[in-house]
Amino acid sequence: MALLSFHQTELLEAGCDEAGRGCLAGPVFAAAVILPKGFHHGLLNDSKQLSESQRDTLREIIEKESLAWAVAEVSAEEIDRINILQSSLLAMHRALDVLNTRPQFILVDGNKFHPYPATPHLCVVKGDGKYASIAAASILAKTHRDEAMTRLHSEYPQYQWRQNKGYPTELHREAIRQHGISPWHRRSFQLTKMSPLRGLFESPNP
Repeated sequence: MALLSFHQTELLEAGCDEAGRGCLAGPVFAAAVILPKGFHHGLLNDSKQLSESQRDTLREIIEKESLAWAVAEVSAEEIDRINILQSSLLAMHRALDVLNTRPQFILVDGNKFHPYPATPHLCVVKGDGKYASIAAASILAKTHRDEAMTRLHSEYPQYQWRQNKGYPTELHREAIRQHGISPWHRRSFQLTKMSPLRGLFESPNP
């Protein structure tokens, strides 16, 4: 199914999405993207449906051609303090805060969002597979977060974050059992047990 360009055309519209919600380590990232009218790319899709090279290609195009884009994060420490849902929503607000163009309408992936000041919004379940701006945001959030976890890998190579990006692979859990937790692990998560929620989250290399 082709992605929809916009939900409406009267107001300047931004798409928002997050990445890293189901990870055991590292921050959760979010992005906000305002695409120009007429933007189209045949590869554009939910980031989970793309290869790493496709995401990297699209990231370059999105960052060059969008009217505005921004990426923000919420740390593992903050996640432990306010929980992962609130952190995901906060990351989206932070991304919107630093957009260099103020949107007049916000499309959000998922079914929850805290209203952004003086800006109407619409939550769209699986919106990253329905709207181009949300798909673009999913790609920026994912690629920027993957970069951050690759940098952290150099500090803590025993957890293999370059490969798993902080997601709950069995090798990641085994490394936690062997080496203990790092300052970047989310202490409020089930770090060494299989979580019943694991299947709800995207894999590190879809």
